[in-house]
Amino acid sequence: MSAGMGRPPEGAHAAGEATPVSAGMNRPLDGKVAIVTGSTQGLGLEIARVLSACGAHLVVVGRNAVAGGAVAAQLQQHGVRALYCATDIERDEEIDKCVARTIDSFGRLDILVNNACTYADRGFDAGRAEWLQSLNVNLVSAAIFTQKAVVHMRRGSVIVNLGSTGGKFGAAGRALYPAAKAALLQMTKNLAVTLAPRGIRAVAVSPAWTWSPAIETLSQGSRAAADAVAAPFHPLGRVGDGSEVGNAVAFLASDAASWITGVDIPVDGGFSVLGPDRGIAPRAWFERSIG
Repeated sequence: MSAGMGRPPEGAHAAGEATPVSAGMNRPLDGKVAIVTGSTQGLGLEIARVLSACGAHLVVVGRNAVAGGAVAAQLQQHGVRALYCATDIERDEEIDKCVARTIDSFGRLDILVNNACTYADRGFDAGRAEWLQSLNVNLVSAAIFTQKAVVHMRRGSVIVNLGSTGGKFGAAGRALYPAAKAALLQMTKNLAVTLAPRGIRAVAVSPAWTWSPAIETLSQGSRAAADAVAAPFHPLGRVGDGSEVGNAVAFLASDAASWITGVDIPVDGGFSVLGPDRGIAPRAWFERSIG
């Protein structure tokens, strides 16, 4: 990755705090304009922080006006411009307004990060309305936002879709979220081929377990507990930080990744390289079972 994309300092992950790239370092996205959906909290917020630290002007997208305004003000501390756009991504007219405001305010659009999602998932107990809601938020809204955005994008622009390891592996009790994420990864490939003649790239980033409001709730606010539960499934022995995902997004959105398109980058602490045996040899499993 370029020199402008650092990693959290040692110990940052233990404290559960995602640290954005220093604004004093090289700024590989200097002057570019990025829209990040679902960026008023959680992973989207961390991605927005890293992009702004790398020099990008930011459009913060979400439905919480208080949080959105605070995030925009915070991002401007990096010396970039930022604005909050109140947008319900399930409404096409609101997406139109967001894109139009971006162009009116900045005169360009270089990066779209489709991050907004819903985790609601009752698996195969879910009814039709639940399926449609999940697909609408996690897949269709990303497609429509991209459709509206690319009209204004020039050569060198980038679409970054947030996938998930959940879209690659089977999991009991879940169906809606994994299906939508799997479809989003396929859509990324189709977008890459479709937009390549225009010099626009499309890529995906798939995190595994990342410190976020969802993981914080499951772990009852304990980063140590989250790391302990995650360790057997992530060879690096912990959950990820949002800034680590943000660094990957920033790299892919930069000119340093100009020959990369149509692929998914796993930012998952090794989660996706483990098989069902979790990297433990058969001999060890038998020894554990029968002594």
